[in-house]
Amino acid sequence: MCTAITLQSMQRENFFGRTMDFSYPIEPGLYVIPKHYEWSSLITTKKYRNRYRFIGIGQKTEDMLGFFDGMNERGFAAAALYFEGYADYDLPIKNNKELIASLDFLHYLLGHCSSIDDLQALLANIQIVGLPDPVTQTVAPLHWIATDRSGGSVVIEQTKSGLEIIHNPIGVMTNSPDFQWHMTNLRNYLNVSTSQQKETYWENVLLTPFGQGSGTIQLPGGFTSPERFVRAAFLKTHILVPENRSKSILACFHIMNNVSIPKGVILTNRGSYDYTKYTAFMNTSTCEYYFKTYENNQIITASLWDYNIQETQPIYLGSIVHPLTI
Repeated sequence: MCTAITLQSMQRENFFGRTMDFSYPIEPGLYVIPKHYEWSSLITTKKYRNRYRFIGIGQKTEDMLGFFDGMNERGFAAAALYFEGYADYDLPIKNNKELIASLDFLHYLLGHCSSIDDLQALLANIQIVGLPDPVTQTVAPLHWIATDRSGGSVVIEQTKSGLEIIHNPIGVMTNSPDFQWHMTNLRNYLNVSTSQQKETYWENVLLTPFGQGSGTIQLPGGFTSPERFVRAAFLKTHILVPENRSKSILACFHIMNNVSIPKGVILTNRGSYDYTKYTAFMNTSTCEYYFKTYENNQIITASLWDYNIQETQPIYLGSIVHPLTI
């Protein structure tokens, strides 16, 4: 469970971010991956060499460094979200396509793509292969959302129909069902409005609104993927366009507050709680990261440009989880 959105300011800066909602224990940390960094494939003996450096939130487990979200020096940003019941990966068949493990895919994109156009060209020569991850011990069903400095957005889904890159005109993604289903589902909420409902008569009975906000009464309030998609889509398309960078950051986090999951309200069939571990946003123009965690609502920032470009190995900036101080 996760929600991701893009948001543009009046200054045409593009912000991209997500909630990380998960029921398994994770230890997310912030990393800077240098340009030309070489790393090993999880499914072949091949070494990959990145074209771009990037900053991302991920986790190192059993000598494997995997990423949840990130942004590179060219302003290309992407995130991985759960896609249970729909993701369908290829078997490692020998052909002319590049074999990429699903757990490596986000790292590969951030290291090799400078834009959505780059991504479209890259996907034509890629085959995604599913591998068990060390956290869940299962093949994590994933799909991905990507954006760049233009503000454009796409969704990448591999299902039984094959690998697709789908234009994302609304700049929102959650989890299952597939993206096209979510877009069709928005038609069920045509009557949701920022305006107030008017009083009306049912025969001789006068019905009046309870107060402000009556136009949003049809918005779904639960935490399922379809409900979060609808709420996020309505909020990001109807807020006042932020005037500047600081107002954009505040707007992003305010939107995500409406889809964040408190610990305790969703109990999985494994007896664990699914909740929002962290919320993170990126400014694709400045390559700055902004994040807060469940344990601490203070927004912390880090910039890709603050770290030594001469490094040849990943720079670990530390855990993003910091205790709350009042």
